[in-house]
Amino acid sequence: MGRGVSMLMMAHAAWVGVRYTVVVPLLHVAVYLCAAMSLMLFVERLYMGIVVAGLWLNRRRRRSRKGRDADDDKKDDSDDLEAGGAEKPMVLVQIPMFNEKQVRSLSVTVIRMTTPLVYRLSIGAACGLWWPTEKLVIQVLDDSTDGTIRSLVEAECRRWASKGIRVHYENRSNRNGYKAGAMREGLKKGYARDCQFVAVFDADFQPDADFLRRTVPLLLADPAVALVQARWLFVNADECILTRIQEMSLDYHFSVEQEVGSACHAFFGFNGTAGVWRLQALADAGGWKDRTTVEDMDLAVRASMRGWKFVFAGDVKVRNELPSTLKAYRYQQHRWSCGPANLMRKMFWEIVTSKQVSAWKKLHVLYGFFFVRKVVAHLVTFLFYCVVIPACVLVQGDIRLPKYVAMYVPAIITLLNAICTPRSWHLLVFWILFENVMSMHRSKATIIGLLEASRANEWVVTEKLGSTTTTMATKKKKNQNQGFHTPEILLGLCLLYCAIYDIIFGHDHFYIYLLMQSAAAFVIGVGYIRLPITPTYLHCISSLLICLLQDQIKLLVPSTVTVDICIFACKETENNRFRATLEGKQIKMP
Repeated sequence: MGRGVSMLMMAHAAWVGVRYTVVVPLLHVAVYLCAAMSLMLFVERLYMGIVVAGLWLNRRRRRSRKGRDADDDKKDDSDDLEAGGAEKPMVLVQIPMFNEKQVRSLSVTVIRMTTPLVYRLSIGAACGLWWPTEKLVIQVLDDSTDGTIRSLVEAECRRWASKGIRVHYENRSNRNGYKAGAMREGLKKGYARDCQFVAVFDADFQPDADFLRRTVPLLLADPAVALVQARWLFVNADECILTRIQEMSLDYHFSVEQEVGSACHAFFGFNGTAGVWRLQALADAGGWKDRTTVEDMDLAVRASMRGWKFVFAGDVKVRNELPSTLKAYRYQQHRWSCGPANLMRKMFWEIVTSKQVSAWKKLHVLYGFFFVRKVVAHLVTFLFYCVVIPACVLVQGDIRLPKYVAMYVPAIITLLNAICTPRSWHLLVFWILFENVMSMHRSKATIIGLLEASRANEWVVTEKLGSTTTTMATKKKKNQNQGFHTPEILLGLCLLYCAIYDIIFGHDHFYIYLLMQSAAAFVIGVGYIRLPITPTYLHCISSLLICLLQDQIKLLVPSTVTVDICIFACKETENNRFRATLEGKQIKMP
């Protein structure tokens, strides 16, 4: 017994020695490092917020001055472009795809419907573009390895060709270079050499018929413009909580990052789809390269360093689909986090030594675009919220977190990020917790890209299900939400331990955050981030709440309905009058 006590005392003494000589000094360094990175991110976000506010005020002032004359001028420009097909430039539309399968069977709550094949959506939308037939070439770049899918895609191309559309089906015997390789080979075709511009759409993107009429004039108006990038419109944003959270993040990307880059620097990262390139600029930049998994960003940076300008057309929106499974989303985020870090490593000296752009633009690309947004943003989120705060709880009293690091700066950054999607503000808390959990994967991918480790060039095609509407209410199979994700569950266990430790020994109330963060990690870990948000369910809850408020009926709200979902239901109700059936009772809106 005495020997056991002595061993415990020795272990405690060893821990005290390590704690004060190693752990505490490292935590001090980590706190200062997180404070510095948080301030860098805060200044970047604040700068972009001020610029966007200025752009909004400027647009509003110009609209008030010009009034209807501005709309008339736009119509005149459109009419000038429509007059005479011979004056319009040749446009090539590239649609790269790989094994685009049919959506899994869906059991719809109200009606049953069959969702079209994914490839039909993009091919049909491209063939429906308003542009002279003799001036438009559609190129379907199918790298599918499934023979059945290849035959279906080829048959779809033949179907449109029989209607007089110039559609070319191209299939390679290998997948060298993946998407970049397919588009590079497509541009070598004889019929593509006569084209002046090339529009790129991924397999799930569905441009409106007037897409080319609204983007090509911007390229014709300024010969120095290489790229016109359109905004994405998410058709399945309301499918589940996961897609709503993605919408919040991507809305900020388009409304702020792309807008500021276009207005202040004539540069932003090409999104790989829903954009129109000037083929002269594409060739001048060296064409498509497959050295990283972000071939689109690679091309954009090289073109920018050659002096070309980019324009973001935020008023032009292209429908597309968000990944609705956690597995697909994690693969996508790995590519989007690893690729830019790896590209920064490979292009650092190429950007520094470029002589065709100003030092200010080089600083913006290296510091603002790459370092702060693609590296610091991922690392500080995981390091601070998932490592430093829990570690500080375990060394009570030895480390004090500054309030501006722990509360004020993160709060302002979060509000600046979320302001672009007001309809999802009620999901703000869960969005923060979800982003903190995902930062674990993004940080890992960023480090892999910087070190160019084994998974640096991993390419997994994001799974798409072919959603065509934002209002389709679906009830997927029960096993869709099942499946455990070990990293998230382990993170949740660690945070839960730290929360319990803080409850027993702490005095800073960090356990409130740690309990919420651990709960979010467990929710994601067991797959319940795929909980559906269906209009029918929301309408029922909305009408029920209204009736309860007016004391017309007495019913209990189901225990599984949280306050957040109830508020969301009220916000999502679009019809003033409708009927909803709940447990056999007809409930009418007043």
